[in-house]
Amino acid sequence: QVQLVESGGGLVQAGESLRLSCAASTIPTSSYNIAWFRQRPGKERDFVAAIGWTTSSTYYADSVKGRFAISRDNANRTVYLQMRSLKPEDTAVYFCAAGRSGDYYSKTWAYNYWGQGAQVTVSS
Repeated sequence: QVQLVESGGGLVQAGESLRLSCAASTIPTSSYNIAWFRQRPGKERDFVAAIGWTTSSTYYADSVKGRFAISRDNANRTVYLQMRSLKPEDTAVYFCAAGRSGDYYSKTWAYNYWGQGAQVTVSS
């Protein structure tokens, strides 16, 4: 079983930056993707970014492309989400997820391990 713990959330002003971290207890297979999703109250959980654990492939939602960057530190089993030029609409609970999602990297149902979430609030 994979345990995921997010950290780095907080309250920032629009235009500022924030970095989220997702620490994994273990990555049981090299074919895993690690992804970030976000969810607002009463809304569906939306895809933000994903990265392959052993590949260089990265994927981003159009809403964050050019502003957010996903990266990983395999040795420390940690995935990061660097967020810059934050907007009020980025306010959400951010979740990291792991799974053999393959081509379905942007789908919540393709991941079977989830963190508890980190609150990010961007004031206008």
